[in-house]
Amino acid sequence: MDFGGGDEIRFERLGSAGVVTLTRPQALNAVTHRMVKALDKALRAWERDDGVDVVVVKGEGRAFSAGGDILHIYEAGRAGKPPVDFFADEYRLNARIARFEKPYVALIDGIVMGGGVGISFHGSHRLLTENAQFAMPEVGIGFFPDVGASHLLPGLGGSFGMYLALTGSRIRYGDALWSGLATHTIKAQDQAGFLDRLVASGDPELALRGFSVPARRETDRPTLEAIARHFAQPSLSDIIGSLERAAPADAFAAKTLAMIRTRSPTSLHVAWREISAGLTLSMDECMRMEFRILNRMLAGHDFYEGIRAAIIDKGSTPQWRPAGIDDVSAADVDAYFAPLGERELKL
Repeated sequence: MDFGGGDEIRFERLGSAGVVTLTRPQALNAVTHRMVKALDKALRAWERDDGVDVVVVKGEGRAFSAGGDILHIYEAGRAGKPPVDFFADEYRLNARIARFEKPYVALIDGIVMGGGVGISFHGSHRLLTENAQFAMPEVGIGFFPDVGASHLLPGLGGSFGMYLALTGSRIRYGDALWSGLATHTIKAQDQAGFLDRLVASGDPELALRGFSVPARRETDRPTLEAIARHFAQPSLSDIIGSLERAAPADAFAAKTLAMIRTRSPTSLHVAWREISAGLTLSMDECMRMEFRILNRMLAGHDFYEGIRAAIIDKGSTPQWRPAGIDDVSAADVDAYFAPLGERELKL
């Protein structure tokens, strides 16, 4: 089936299932504009097709999807043509997946970050194998947790979502299941068998019987209690202060504080406010908020500096502006959330 994705994404009808495979393994299935538009077109068609009972999304190679095509975004922005249209279409797709009326099964084996999270974790069934690694690492490159992170992360228990947003830490399938990010965990070796059963039945719950397995939480209870204590504080400065007070006698607090201090101060402030706000917003409202932030990020400094340091001049230290967490004013942060007028995201 061809929805215009070329060799970047494959669409198949197998039994009563619409099966989507991300086919850019050499790029860790980084999401492109072409892939976004093709997947959106497929979902529109399959939602109306009575012969499709379930949609499955998976990736080729060792990653589900490591995020968006960051280098392309960097180059376009540097050339004075930031790809706002790409993000608008991506965010609309994220919202479409969240309200998709049929079961939407993401089969996640390997890395899933950024844009990859957006096309998987808003569906009804999020299945992770023991090879899965989840992260929203955007604050480390001067960006912000987007693709619906403001809807996905706020509701995680024990302030775990705020911790993930402000640190960019990676977690494995046990923590994903415990926190509610994953709905099920399965063995990597059982993926083909599960898919065969799903294609035959069209029913994810029926197909999961015999394949769904328990997964132990990777993060120990004292660490989870520390995360809940520090990251439930009522402001970013209070979180930093809490970690600072604990750091001299607490290895977790010291390590976490050191990690946060390497992140973009602006990104940290924006992420804290966005995750806090998302708790009371609908998915559509979150996407409109994120699109406002996105437009300001693409017109700013830190995103391009973060990509330069991480990808262009690999391993160099980014020079954030402003350089310190205390140097970012409330007015600076407010500007990222200000309405866009006629340029607001239309869903």
